[in-house]
Amino acid sequence: MRSNIRLRDHHRERQIFSNRLIAGIVIVVAMVMILIVRMIWLQWAQYERFALLSEANRIQTQALAPPRGLVLDRNGTVLADNRPDFSLTVVPEQVRDIEATLDTLGKLVPLADDDVQRFRDIVRSRRRPWEPVPLRGRMNDEELATVAPALHQLPGVRINAEAIRHYQYDELFSHVIGYVNRINVADLARMDEATLANYSSTHFYGRTGMERQYEDALHGNVGYRKVETNAQGRVLQVVEEKRPVPGQDLHLYLDLKAQQAAWKALGDRRGAVVAIDPRDGGVLAFVSRPGFNPNLFVTGISHKDYSGYREDLDRPLFNRALQGQYPPGSTIKPVVGLAGLEHGATNWNRTIRDPGIFKLPDTERTYRDWKKGGHGIVDLHTAVVQSCDVYFYDMGVKLGIDNYHQFLDQFGLGRPTAIDMPGEATGILPSRNWKRAARNAPWFHGDTVNVSIGQGYVLATPLQLALSTAIIASNGTHLTPKVAQESQARMPGTDVIMKDPANWQRMHQAMEDVIHGTRGTARAVGYSSKYRIAGKTGTAQVFSVAQDDEYDEDELHERLLDHALFIAYAPADNPAIAIAVLVENGRHGGSTAGPVARAVMDAWLLNEKGELEIPPLLTPQAQTRPPTNKP
Repeated sequence: MRSNIRLRDHHRERQIFSNRLIAGIVIVVAMVMILIVRMIWLQWAQYERFALLSEANRIQTQALAPPRGLVLDRNGTVLADNRPDFSLTVVPEQVRDIEATLDTLGKLVPLADDDVQRFRDIVRSRRRPWEPVPLRGRMNDEELATVAPALHQLPGVRINAEAIRHYQYDELFSHVIGYVNRINVADLARMDEATLANYSSTHFYGRTGMERQYEDALHGNVGYRKVETNAQGRVLQVVEEKRPVPGQDLHLYLDLKAQQAAWKALGDRRGAVVAIDPRDGGVLAFVSRPGFNPNLFVTGISHKDYSGYREDLDRPLFNRALQGQYPPGSTIKPVVGLAGLEHGATNWNRTIRDPGIFKLPDTERTYRDWKKGGHGIVDLHTAVVQSCDVYFYDMGVKLGIDNYHQFLDQFGLGRPTAIDMPGEATGILPSRNWKRAARNAPWFHGDTVNVSIGQGYVLATPLQLALSTAIIASNGTHLTPKVAQESQARMPGTDVIMKDPANWQRMHQAMEDVIHGTRGTARAVGYSSKYRIAGKTGTAQVFSVAQDDEYDEDELHERLLDHALFIAYAPADNPAIAIAVLVENGRHGGSTAGPVARAVMDAWLLNEKGELEIPPLLTPQAQTRPPTNKP
């Protein structure tokens, strides 16, 4: 029997082993070569890249916020400064789950819906995800104590100490200084990379008033600090630092004492006060009442507070001094009178008989005088002193709308004054072309009758009325109203040149007799004054009275009553203040708006002893900090 046992083939086994050994050696050598090549590539070709990455792990660059410039009045009183605040911020790229983090933080401290939505919008924009995004400001001690122990479980969440804007006088300067609040996604979308870099450490932006107008100067330039950190992110040392450039301080022409006097004199009434120094155009007082508390807006106003402002019938967010457009009423009569003199429509000796009504030829429409029964025989001087409507009706028709528009345009009506504030309304100085474009209708003589006493289509802001008053006070000198001493604003235009310069003095005397004459409409305003005042009263109808109806104040709703207006300058022989006052639905310019103007003029012109002391002209402040380049 043949054996079934196979003998082992040692030769073949050795061959297989040798092949496997060679293959293994080849694979090992190949892998070693790959590692060597990779090491050479990483250590040589990619050295700079990985050195930078390594350095980035060890070295962090922190942006340093520049202190925002202060806002001061003409005497150096601080109106807006910066105060410390603790805020909760999140670095988006360091957070794995944004929504989960927000949910956790919401259980630790209250988060307003508006704050959370603004945070989400900024994170979604993904402009600079490595920068901290503010989530909640104004954290109190209790909230800090709640959040701080949980930070180690919340990567990317930080508590930052920062300086935030504080307004010393709350409502008093709210409409002129304005306010700052947090940057939103719309702001980021408008910024280029250079501007974004300059705002990398600050989260606030000027929204209104001086804060908006001078944002670039007030903000300053960002700095940075390079720090070395360990694996846990703890700072070991500062490697390099470039200090931020502080924002420039902003010095205003505003006078705190005059501003306070205007605010107090208006009381709880709706209205506006603008006072200008006719010697240099500096704005001494700029009040719109009611105002608002700008501090509520800085870190984000609550929905409840904002709704309260928006739904208030008195419109506290509306800047009446800058944006309110009202019929100027009889306050416009001195300028219309000068226009009549310049274009030969009247002279100082011309008289008319005022029976209390005026009619255009071949019409039945009756235009009433404010005084029932009229003023009798009236010349231009008397017409200004007693505010005779019929005289100006008659003269206005003779003057014509073309001459009216051309002359009043020189006094800054119907166009921006070029004041250094954003959002100025232009008012309306009507003309034939304006009516054709705005109403698609021709100009009628009846339109001229209405605008000759500051009614009808003509509208002006309190700022424009103050400017036109300052131009009268300075005998036609061209002016640009300025709030900030640093302002470079210039209103296009030239001085008003009268053919007969004596007409200026005659009009000054007429306006002075409005206050100090025996029959002036504002005699009470000048009572016991230490200086002479020139002025003009005015009322402006809120609605038109039908031809056969009588105007009865006692039967009207308060908000349908006439607006009260008053313009003035003082001292009459050497003006150092020109002022316009509007009191909405105040009824009578002399008795309602006039005392407000008197209070402001006293605050500006009288010293602590109650004696006349005209303040010297202000020399604009030299910049106390290095200028900043506009981003």
